[in-house]
Amino acid sequence: MKTNNPVWKFFSSVNLALFTLGCLALTSIIGTLIPQKEAAEFYISRYGTKTAQFLEILDITTMYTSWWFLSLLALLSINLIVCSLDRFPGLWRQIQADNLQLPLERIAKNRLSASGASSLGAKEASIKLHELLSARGWKPQSREKDGALLLFAQKSPWSRAGVYLVHLSILVIFAGAIYGQLTGFKASIMLPELQSSNSVYSSKGGEPIDLGFTVRCNRFEIDFYANGMPKEYMSSLTVLENDQIVEQKNIEVNHPLKYKGITFYQSSYQSYSDFIFTLAEENGQPETFTGPYQKELVWKKENVRFGIINLETIRDRVVRMKVWFSDDKGAPSQFWLENGEEARVQRPDGTYIFSAKQRYATGLQVAKDPGVWVVYVGCTLMLAGLYIAFFLSHKRIWLILRPEDTGTLVEMKGSANKNRTAFEKQFHELADDIYSDI
Repeated sequence: MKTNNPVWKFFSSVNLALFTLGCLALTSIIGTLIPQKEAAEFYISRYGTKTAQFLEILDITTMYTSWWFLSLLALLSINLIVCSLDRFPGLWRQIQADNLQLPLERIAKNRLSASGASSLGAKEASIKLHELLSARGWKPQSREKDGALLLFAQKSPWSRAGVYLVHLSILVIFAGAIYGQLTGFKASIMLPELQSSNSVYSSKGGEPIDLGFTVRCNRFEIDFYANGMPKEYMSSLTVLENDQIVEQKNIEVNHPLKYKGITFYQSSYQSYSDFIFTLAEENGQPETFTGPYQKELVWKKENVRFGIINLETIRDRVVRMKVWFSDDKGAPSQFWLENGEEARVQRPDGTYIFSAKQRYATGLQVAKDPGVWVVYVGCTLMLAGLYIAFFLSHKRIWLILRPEDTGTLVEMKGSANKNRTAFEKQFHELADDIYSDI
């Protein structure tokens, strides 16, 4: 598409593409070096008050959603669209060109050349060459031209469009990212054990977001190193709809729960000062209770009273607890219990199975990104486009058949728009096969 419009020329220029790509690369480096979306106090403590204010004014701390970064992406998108519209028509004419119309003098100037003779007449030789080329994946065409018979065949003419597939893939990726931003969300929730929630809280403003279903934390388990630092932790989650269980999964870091396009990532935890107790008669059904330290709890069904009267802790983690247990029959039982451990409590009229663990809340990062599949499609298109652009080439061969008294002189010419060294080898191998068979 040729035009003298200066605005069109500006947006279709390669210089603009290089400029926007350079700016995006530079700003992406800055965005990698400077942590994003942290609290203001973080930047003040790390960079000082004035630098932190400067970073905030320029939206460096939220760079990837800033107006100027999005403007650079928009400028690159416009450049890709206009550049493609400007250059693609010429490329399409090359792909669809009638290569049998080229003058023989121009065909003869191709660098790759081979020649040989056949005892067959020109038409018989042409029929034989059609068979040979077709058997090798070429699709020949023929036409009489200037007293000679001209054959033409090509492979992968569409490979010239590989770069435009890359252009399209970038636009698809941008579209997927924008769609995800507009229709998706990033949120979080601190969900205590044994509690449920049908909403999470936006990472941007803290507004509640309705999930459309309920998620429950059944249990949280954590292991620690000897020095008291957390080693690994796991949450047992259940998804419910209309009070019916529809999904259950134990999630860990990098092993999230996914349901209806919403992903729950294990990200953090919070310890509480109360406890979860499980109590049952031997061979009976257990019941669950929650309560704080040094408070008496009652199991009315069996007239049992119990509570924690002492603790051993490391930081905010309970290591052991001393339990007081009574059923008003005989002296109360007192015993030490490891956190999460199960004990058999012998009483005058029977045995109870008792366990206690410190209560935690699981910290979940929650994300919905419906544009991710669009981005995946864009990435697939990009890989295909890069493969076509770098590893495939438009290969063309011409065969000029000139009648002679003793048969036919066959001249072979060839060209490729890329990877010419490899094609030169293929060209001569093909020439040797052809001349040996005709």
